[in-house]
Amino acid sequence: MFGTIARWRLKAGVTDEQLNDVLAIMRDDRPASAVAIIVYRSTTDPREIWVAGAFESREAYAANAATPEQNARFARIRALIDGEPEWHDGDVLYAQAREGILVTS
Repeated sequence: MFGTIARWRLKAGVTDEQLNDVLAIMRDDRPASAVAIIVYRSTTDPREIWVAGAFESREAYAANAATPEQNARFARIRALIDGEPEWHDGDVLYAQAREGILVTS
């Protein structure tokens, strides 16, 4: 597996409804090669969002990043964030989750 951890800073004035619309896209239009997506909101700064995504392989991650569909998904996200996101890519060394976990806010 291969993945990324991204740090976004929401623009001032972004509503929870707007953020939830983006989260719905992640839930409902998830790339087939995505193994897991986890989204965090900082407890110290509610405008700071962290996204951890894991894909089947480095090749699957790169192939997804190059698709028009991913570009469209990211354009919706990009409209809500200040500046460029930080990306931290790497090989997944360990992952474990209970089967069927789903948390929505």
